[in-house]
Amino acid sequence: MTTTSQRRPPTSRPAGETTVAGRRRDARSWLDPLQRRWAPWSERVDSPVTSYYVLIGATAALVLIGLVMVLSASMVTALKTEGSSYAVFTDQAIFAVLGLVGAVAAARIPVRAWKRLALPALVGAVLLQAAVFTPLGAVVNGNRNWLRIFGLSMQPSELTKLGLVLVGALILSNRRHRLGSLKAAIVPYLVPIVAGTVALVLAGHDLGTALILLMIVAVVLYVAGVSARLFVIAGAVAAAVVAGLVITSANRIGRITNWLSGDCTDPNGVCGQSVHGLYALADGGWWGVGLGASKEKWAWLPEAHNDFIFAIIGEELGLPGTLVVLGLFLVFATACLRIILRSEDHFVRIATAGAMAWILGQAMVNIGAVIGLLPVIGVPLPFVSAGGSALISSMLAVGMLVSFARHEPGAHAILSARPGVVKRSLAILPGRRAR
Repeated sequence: MTTTSQRRPPTSRPAGETTVAGRRRDARSWLDPLQRRWAPWSERVDSPVTSYYVLIGATAALVLIGLVMVLSASMVTALKTEGSSYAVFTDQAIFAVLGLVGAVAAARIPVRAWKRLALPALVGAVLLQAAVFTPLGAVVNGNRNWLRIFGLSMQPSELTKLGLVLVGALILSNRRHRLGSLKAAIVPYLVPIVAGTVALVLAGHDLGTALILLMIVAVVLYVAGVSARLFVIAGAVAAAVVAGLVITSANRIGRITNWLSGDCTDPNGVCGQSVHGLYALADGGWWGVGLGASKEKWAWLPEAHNDFIFAIIGEELGLPGTLVVLGLFLVFATACLRIILRSEDHFVRIATAGAMAWILGQAMVNIGAVIGLLPVIGVPLPFVSAGGSALISSMLAVGMLVSFARHEPGAHAILSARPGVVKRSLAILPGRRAR
């Protein structure tokens, strides 16, 4: 006997699905609106031009913060020594404009031209560094590392950083298949070039810059893929030289001994700078005392607008201000790593790693000295501290990185297809269209 209605067998459904109004829906469908909302941002992050814009944005933000803080930190001493509260800021603004011009020009140089410019750039920087031992040289704070030409001062050791990056990338990329041999890397790069350049800098008693140069060389060798044996030999030689320079200088050995012993509590002693830097950070607390309201810059903290500008940032802008600066350097590092991972040119990879080690290594050494984690060796905070030579050379390095970012796979085609800033600006005028 048959019945008019028969029970339907249960319909098998994949796990995680339900039936609503006769339609099957994934249980995770609540994520769809969120995914649709963030999809454009994800595409932008994965875009070939991401490194290009991130580098420009992070550098511009750091330079602008630096200009504001140089004005705030230098107003008191500039009024006393120069007769105008804006004297140091005006010089820094001029250097920023010159650095911008240099960075824009460097960003337009193709990769093959950077390879040709590597050796001339280093030779020119070394000749300028040697000139500090002529009557054109000047001694500042015990270091003979400045040139005074027609009333202008410059520090040629800043340019040697870019030269060592370029020459190291050129030599090691051309010899990348022979880097297992000590002769292939030591003879052409370490012995005549690195040793000679660092020796010139050390002859002027500038140990801080020499340490940054050695840091750059170490990263360049590591990214190039040299053997571990070479690393150990070069590291041992460098450590022996640095130790010898520290031991033979009473000032250096005193600062390092006090730092290692933790006996840096006297604001008027050898560690006076470090102590007043910590005072500034403590005064700033969580939210800071307000822009321009620093007390330590009133002749208490030496080099407030230069080596210890990070302490003034912490005092006036508090923890948020310091975290913004640290975050911008982290963004800068992310863009550099992206170029290294996406590039197919060994020269670009090595040069990018060297420039990243230069900027970030110097930032870590500067900030570490301010917060007491490292001894004070007198290096500025890139893009932020006052100083024309450091700012211009750092912005030239950024221009080189932007040039590399322009030649990432797919980036050049996208940037070439977009109208320039001038064309976009003219497009808003009556009767004009961007082409």
